[in-house]
Amino acid sequence: MRGVKERHLKYFRAVSSPLRREILKALEEGELTMEVLESRTNLDGKTLEWHLDILQQASCVEKENREGEIIYKITTQGRIIDRLE
Repeated sequence: MRGVKERHLKYFRAVSSPLRREILKALEEGELTMEVLESRTNLDGKTLEWHLDILQQASCVEKENREGEIIYKITTQGRIIDRLE
């Protein structure tokens, strides 16, 4: 039961931030690189990485390395953002 509660807390923390919801909305359009996410959110790289890490820990986004390029994509859990707005 404790593990479930911890996952729910991580998820709530992740989706409660307006900036992280903005990142999720950008990812709803499809898989994006860090550079594209930076331009769509107007966040600097370090700040964006921090927010993406929180979203990843909450299973809202996944990160994939494709031929040396990092790609981010939204997960099923991350798509709940449609219902939060």
